[in-house]
Amino acid sequence: MALTDAFIKNTKLSDKPSGDKHTDGQGLYLLVNTVGKYWRMNYRYLDKQKTLALGVYPATSLAKARKARDEARAKLAEGIDPSTAKQEARREAIIANNNTFKDISLEWFEKTRNKRAESTQTKLKGWFEHDIWPLIGHRPISQITPPDLLETVVKRLEARKVHHTAHRVVNLCSHVFKYAIFTRRAELDPTLNMQGALVKPTETHYSAVTKPEELTSLLRSIFGYAGHHSVVNALKILPMVFVRPGELRRAEWSEFDLEKAIWCIPGSKMKMGEDHIVPLAKQPLKLLKHLKIITGHGKYVFPSIRTSENPISDNALNAALRSLGYSGDKHTAHGFRATFRTIADEVLGERVDLIEHQLAHAVKDANGRAYNRTSHLPARTDMMQRWADYLDNLAKS
Repeated sequence: MALTDAFIKNTKLSDKPSGDKHTDGQGLYLLVNTVGKYWRMNYRYLDKQKTLALGVYPATSLAKARKARDEARAKLAEGIDPSTAKQEARREAIIANNNTFKDISLEWFEKTRNKRAESTQTKLKGWFEHDIWPLIGHRPISQITPPDLLETVVKRLEARKVHHTAHRVVNLCSHVFKYAIFTRRAELDPTLNMQGALVKPTETHYSAVTKPEELTSLLRSIFGYAGHHSVVNALKILPMVFVRPGELRRAEWSEFDLEKAIWCIPGSKMKMGEDHIVPLAKQPLKLLKHLKIITGHGKYVFPSIRTSENPISDNALNAALRSLGYSGDKHTAHGFRATFRTIADEVLGERVDLIEHQLAHAVKDANGRAYNRTSHLPARTDMMQRWADYLDNLAKS
């Protein structure tokens, strides 16, 4: 006779070491021994007698045990060994649990860190920690779908109106999914064709003065600025070297050869991840030699006002510009790059390839090969001196 819930509940534990078996039918039975009640199923597969464990009572009820038995019999009907299928499912579950999005993104993050600037590394880590991992980090990467990303990560970013960031975060996730595919832990990249579902961001550009007369007024204001020596000198040097503000503020004395008038920025600090050489004209070189007397005992060229262990803050140069009357919609520290690019080309007639190379943009030769950091260095050195002289003349005019 088939078992009942009341019978199973009231059955006492057995005092036999081998236990008692209570049959339910179609191979299913309840094994009651000295410590508990266990569901088992006997079956034959490839002419071999086998037993499948289906759970422990009461966590697995009679109804659940019968359902598990029926599923096992269905597999047998398809020629599948239910014990093998159970082991495979468990193995896949363990793999999935150890292959969460966070696990794989951490692995990718470490393997590729040398290809990114330190500032980029920090930014990506922030996106992972605040915008990605809390939402999908715990999920097995192979189970994440496009709707999962759209309804969690993307919608949350778009609600904050940071549409540029949403696009960048999706692109970051794509790198992780592709890495998972290459390492055989995922089959698809759910970010493919997702761009059409994202809100298109409004294009923004760093504000910059690009006319000689405007630049004249700006330079005069800068050379009249009074403040902490780190900010004063950084603000004077930036227009002449036009590197990204983060590259300037984090400059270290070990990167400079003042005798050769060269500043070599390591790839770890550069946006493109490649070393970059900045020839130093006479004017910034003079400022640096003077500053070396003041800050040369420490690591940073432009140490923080509070401690020499850190450089000046991200906002220091823009705050100084604002105090001079240049708000963010008029000119920014980053805007000196656009100032140089525009005036060097349109006013001074400098070679565009030299301009782009000195801006640390990707420049290729006629054969499509990227120039290395020392390409055209003498010509770039001459250009940098002409640019510094031009700025000097404007400031004194």
